[in-house]
Amino acid sequence: MAPGDQVRRPGHVQFGALLLGPFTAYGWESLTGWEDSPGLDSGTVPRSGAHGAYVGRLLAQARTITLDGVAIRTEPGRMGAAVRALSAATALRDDELPLVIQLDDSPPLLSWARCIRRAVPVGAGGYAIGLVTGAALQFEATDPRRYGVIEQQVATGLPSPEPGLDWQVAPGPERLVYPLSFGAPGSTGRLLVVNDGDAPAPLLVTIRGPVSRPSVTDLRTGDVIEYDIDLATDDELVIDTREGTVTLNSTASRLYTATARSVPEESLNLAPGTTTLLFRAAPGSTDPRASASIRWRSAYW
Repeated sequence: MAPGDQVRRPGHVQFGALLLGPFTAYGWESLTGWEDSPGLDSGTVPRSGAHGAYVGRLLAQARTITLDGVAIRTEPGRMGAAVRALSAATALRDDELPLVIQLDDSPPLLSWARCIRRAVPVGAGGYAIGLVTGAALQFEATDPRRYGVIEQQVATGLPSPEPGLDWQVAPGPERLVYPLSFGAPGSTGRLLVVNDGDAPAPLLVTIRGPVSRPSVTDLRTGDVIEYDIDLATDDELVIDTREGTVTLNSTASRLYTATARSVPEESLNLAPGTTTLLFRAAPGSTDPRASASIRWRSAYW
């Protein structure tokens, strides 16, 4: 199931497989916490010998999103089934589910969240006629950023030279015939990625061997992630900068292979706009089968 696969029109809210909004059994009136800025942890500290303070980092807290005025409409006698379906879809859980919201004709945005509160008023009359009003749902997203629903991807190999012209001369008169063919262009090892949002976007880096000491460098900031590891042909190293993990072949952590010049994984994010990343390896590691791919979503506050 793709995130937001049921979202079709303004007012639709999809949490996991549950769809709320127009032409569903679950309507809603107001939404808070979605367009608001999240709470902040400030690293600013007072100056000890002067007025004011030293500017510190601002780090966003978890985002709390609340749907108020939720109304449940069913055929008479079917309210119990609708409430139980809502309860099952918003049950307490340890992991987060995609929460996709479309407010108008603009593309929907995606967050990952858990439902932490569900309130459904119970009245015998409402159950009998198939109408319950004044319900509410509250969600908590540990990552306060919102993302584009469409995930983007680019890939490249290690840098390789272009073949150029073959200057071997055969017997007999020779002449150049235009247009000249210089062969297929070599790989540059460059990756152009575009974050259309206004928040730094984490990325998922997948490096496939054969390659030794692979690295990815952000040309804008100079930040590097590099790993002292040899990857065989079938090996796959995945770096998740949102979770701060480095995994070999989907099972074994290789976070400890980060070199001294490597920045913490969680600090490598795509700034808003266009970023150029470089895929490089140890000297002599030039196998054309090696590759790096980047997956990301544009991120919004």
